[in-house]
Amino acid sequence: MTAAELPRLIATDLDGTLARSDGTISARTRAAVLGAQHAGSVFVMVTARPPRWLHDLSDLVGDHGVAIVANGAILYDVVRRKAIRTRLIEPGVALDVARAIRSEIPDVQFAIERSSRYGQEPDYLNRWPKPEDTLVAAVEVLLSEPAAKLLVRHPSWHSDELLDRIGPVVGDRVTASHSGGHGLVEISATGVSKAAMLADFAAEQGIPAAATIAFGDSINDLPMLAWAGTSYGVANAHAEVLAVVDVVCPANDEDGVAAVLEELLQPLE
Repeated sequence: MTAAELPRLIATDLDGTLARSDGTISARTRAAVLGAQHAGSVFVMVTARPPRWLHDLSDLVGDHGVAIVANGAILYDVVRRKAIRTRLIEPGVALDVARAIRSEIPDVQFAIERSSRYGQEPDYLNRWPKPEDTLVAAVEVLLSEPAAKLLVRHPSWHSDELLDRIGPVVGDRVTASHSGGHGLVEISATGVSKAAMLADFAAEQGIPAAATIAFGDSINDLPMLAWAGTSYGVANAHAEVLAVVDVVCPANDEDGVAAVLEELLQPLE
């Protein structure tokens, strides 16, 4: 793909990347995304968010109707509000991992995202409003069914520090990552990543990695950025992202993704 060509597939993270810091998608960004879709590109959101946080973005999913959510654990039909494909952590593995983490770091708190329900321990420090049907229970109950993500929060550590401590504890039994600096680490089944589900989605669309561009800002975006033919990091991204991307674009609060798409669309106008 040359600089003058429109990518066949545009994949982007949401929070910290496509969305502004207040969680909104600007009118400029919406217009750029819709413009790229109209010009023939396939656009897909690839996010750590759970399915329920995508429902107000159904206007951006295009004809295919789907988004990759929960860090690649779920391919989700946003329009029909239905999981199409899931890669979940089995209860036994998840509970063994949770117990090992708590043995090493006693003051962690756990929550889970299932395909269609959120649950948390009673003392879990939640930065966002809980759904009305939240399951509040001990971790043994939370992990009695397969989960898309096991959320591990520490009340005072940065996510980088928590991930560094958790990594050696869990080994290769699961995939551990994070999407920000608020003391949260997100654990998925082994082999689950944004890149893995995106590669499957792209193959189903008949699109190679070389014809794909990807945008991201955090540690959980690194595999996706490495997979894509051209990778973009927003200026506010984690240092590890900025060190490896092909291009650094303006920050999320400056509509960096929109700026890139506008530049790519300009020769077509």
